[in-house]
Amino acid sequence: MDIELRGITKRFGPVVANAGVDLHVRAGEVLGLLGENGAGKSTLMNVLCGLYAPDEGEIVIDGRPVTFDGPSDAIAAGIGMVHQHFMLVPVFTVAENVILGIEPTGQLDFLDRAAARRQVREIGDQYGLRVDPDALIEELPVGVQQRVEIIKVLFRSADVLILDEPTAVLTPQEVEEFFGIVRALRDAGKAIIFITHKLDEILEISDRITVLRGGRVAGQGDPETLTTRQLAEMMVGRPVSFDVEKAAYAPGDVLLEVRELTVLRNNDEIAVDDVSLAVRSGEIVGIAGVQGNGQTALIEAITGLRHPAGGSIIYDGRDITHSSVRARHAMGIAHIPEDRQRTGIIGDFTIAENMVLNSYYDDRYASGPSIRWPEVMQHAARYAADFDVRTPSVHAKAFQLSGGNQQKLVVARELTRDTKLLIAAQPTRGLDVGSVEYIHKRIVEARDEGDGVLIMSSELDEIVALSDRIVVMFKGRIVAEFDAFRGPVDRNAVGLAMAGSVSEAAA
Repeated sequence: MDIELRGITKRFGPVVANAGVDLHVRAGEVLGLLGENGAGKSTLMNVLCGLYAPDEGEIVIDGRPVTFDGPSDAIAAGIGMVHQHFMLVPVFTVAENVILGIEPTGQLDFLDRAAARRQVREIGDQYGLRVDPDALIEELPVGVQQRVEIIKVLFRSADVLILDEPTAVLTPQEVEEFFGIVRALRDAGKAIIFITHKLDEILEISDRITVLRGGRVAGQGDPETLTTRQLAEMMVGRPVSFDVEKAAYAPGDVLLEVRELTVLRNNDEIAVDDVSLAVRSGEIVGIAGVQGNGQTALIEAITGLRHPAGGSIIYDGRDITHSSVRARHAMGIAHIPEDRQRTGIIGDFTIAENMVLNSYYDDRYASGPSIRWPEVMQHAARYAADFDVRTPSVHAKAFQLSGGNQQKLVVARELTRDTKLLIAAQPTRGLDVGSVEYIHKRIVEARDEGDGVLIMSSELDEIVALSDRIVVMFKGRIVAEFDAFRGPVDRNAVGLAMAGSVSEAAA
């Protein structure tokens, strides 16, 4: 199936999200779609999926113009989308999620569960998406959940697959496996639109690349000849630095000390096993590790989101092991959470309200029990502009923002507070290269001004670029440590430690 978008324009009041966009994807190819946060990628794909009707332009399938009155029309035409935030019911099985809405029935119209399981297995075998049809979604790792989302789309006979930030939550190992799946789908004749901010990945997986900027096509090219720097400049309209500049390493006193910490998962299994580490003022400590090796539980314990089963947490000379989240905020601890939607924002609150979620009670914004809204609005408008949160107004609801702009909202809130310690989990997840450059600069500024910084990221390049020291977690323990200030860190050695090969990493 070949699909063309011709002259697509979409407006939301005075805001022009797409302006005369042309896009063409053919059967048996991967089209990389690149653009900074707010460039119009999601809006364009929502038009293609029937969620929005274009104000101008047309959709052409195999040479024939079509009109979609809703998502069901797009699905019937063979178009499916795997969203960045998965649309799965956690307590349902894989098969139940796949068939939801188009359940196969047998005699007397009863649900044919056996047929559902069989079809899931057949699709998995055909495209290398093997997964247990009877497994509960909430018990599956993120990479397998993504496979379920793709199976859902294929179950509905999609010939065009839109993959929105598909590697945002995957480990490097899962990314390689996922690319194998994408190539298998391409080789089977599927047309694939691959949306991402990761320049190396789009060069590796794409057959052609289209770049959007400001709602328009800013350029197109061949991944065989394009470079990451060319793509970055095409995206943001200016040269982008990929280097992180830091002042000389001059740490102060220990600011955060974790002593023999043990943290349990919800099922009472050990997530963090007798971990000790320290963060000094004026240094960045990076936590590297494959997702699921205890980093998340460690961050949750330090920030008060999870109670430790043993050990202690000392901050600025005070034992905060059992202090509340609000008390830790008041002590000057900033937290950029790993999951922006679950623990970072409240979607139904406005941007202004989200900007002061953990400081609305401060004297800056409150007089007794009353919030001084003019001050809140002024604060929100200033920092939304500073951090390039793309929104028509700070009165807009947070759920209306793209994922990248939601992330920038959270980062703006935390980095503009008066803090001593910054704890950042996946701080640049879903951000374009220009925004990543800016966030990295602000994190380094916090370090250079004397804050302690503890950063956890699935992006090994980010950890290596930012950190003064790197600790590697594997199966709940710290298994290796690297001092970046003594010289360049060997990425291969860090990767080996992440895989548990500590002796090889040390060698």
